[in-house]
Amino acid sequence: MFRAPCLIALLAGLSATQAGAHPHLFVEVGVTVVFEDGMATGVRLDWAYDDFFTLLLLTDLGIDLDGDSVLTSEEEEILAAAVTTWPQDFDGDLDVLNEDAPVALAGPADHGVVYDEGLVTEVHTRPFIEPVDGPVTIRAYDSSYYVAYTLSGPVQIEGRTDCDVSVIPPDLNEAYSLVDELLYGRPASDVGPEEDFPEVGIAFAETITVTCAD
Repeated sequence: MFRAPCLIALLAGLSATQAGAHPHLFVEVGVTVVFEDGMATGVRLDWAYDDFFTLLLLTDLGIDLDGDSVLTSEEEEILAAAVTTWPQDFDGDLDVLNEDAPVALAGPADHGVVYDEGLVTEVHTRPFIEPVDGPVTIRAYDSSYYVAYTLSGPVQIEGRTDCDVSVIPPDLNEAYSLVDELLYGRPASDVGPEEDFPEVGIAFAETITVTCAD
């Protein structure tokens, strides 16, 4: 998810209620686990932004102002530059584990943007620094719950045909109880834009596990 200066400008345009609410952005995530020579080598992600944020983004960038969902080549370049420019401190909102050990991830590869039917989708691959053998567990989340990521469909496997995928949904009752506990009973909408929101994003994350035959 890009967090460039234009995002700050977008947030400035939100109402006070929207600015204080969490999450601010809703993203549907497509996940593909990539295998080469039997080893997991990366995760391909499609981030489809919600329609409201897409509208704010396009308006702020001054593109597709006629709303026909057709961009000129210049507008495509503007959109791609805004979305694919990640700040150095952004980790990509992705955790990958191999038997409880963190998997080191390279920066985004094959990074691009698709604008179709009025929605912006950011596409990219996170290669593993080293190929992984054994089960892979994946969670897409923003620790501050500024962005809400939701799996958009079945997890895809590329490069193998003998893998099983399990998806464990979050326990939302437990997650909201955690928010309530950490905010000492304050509603999330009362947290101002200058305050740090508790790092509860992992409690709202789906847990994907891919297990392949030996």
